[in-house]
Amino acid sequence: MNSENLRGHNHRRHEGREDLVGEHRIGDTLQLVFLVLFLAIWISDSFFLHYSTFLSERIPNYIRTSLGIVILVIAGLLSWRGMRKVFGEVRDTPQVITGGVFSIIRHPIYLGCILTYFGMICFSMSLASAALWVVIVVFYWYISRYEEKLLIDRFGDEYRDYRKKVPMLFPLKLN
Repeated sequence: MNSENLRGHNHRRHEGREDLVGEHRIGDTLQLVFLVLFLAIWISDSFFLHYSTFLSERIPNYIRTSLGIVILVIAGLLSWRGMRKVFGEVRDTPQVITGGVFSIIRHPIYLGCILTYFGMICFSMSLASAALWVVIVVFYWYISRYEEKLLIDRFGDEYRDYRKKVPMLFPLKLN
């Protein structure tokens, strides 16, 4: 995808916020679709059908619940701090956001979403939900890559240097 397409009709900008680069046009819609689909599968499997929750019999409830709560708290903090940094501060001069939670991960809001789903999976160990979670992780990787193209188009070497120092979705140097 060339930068002309990225600047044109393929992405959505936030109204009245010239300091924000934009995002994939269908990103919000697909996030909502995945959320509804995940909740439908997770609720039906975890509470009614139990077609893929056999691991919950092998892992004690207190371990699953404790792990799920810890992951959900971390997810909430990542998302909240990321949202507050991006949308809570209007920058007069557009710039790469590198402070706060963005100093340890480039896409903390998306990681918070990924961890939210994973935390919920921990409660019931639903393998059907886990299978969809893998698809959701790939989706977040895809929209992260798309948004990074927008950021490179706008900030060039400043963003490329930031990418070299800070991991994309997981606080490990995997990506």
